[in-house]
Amino acid sequence: MCDIAQLLGMTQSAISHQLRSLKQSKLVKYRREGKTVFYSLADGHVRTILDQGMEHVAELLPLHIL
Repeated sequence: MCDIAQLLGMTQSAISHQLRSLKQSKLVKYRREGKTVFYSLADGHVRTILDQGMEHVAELLPLHIL
């Protein structure tokens, strides 16, 4: 969670809240190894939805912004 918070410039509390919502929605899954928690997309369908959303956003933005 620390890595995600730093990467996105958000607090750990905010990241924790968002990850909890994503887990409850079954969009992400997680596994623990000791004190470390690894998060990943729940399945290929979620990846497809994200890819399509990013593709749509890219079509709407001017090329110099990307």
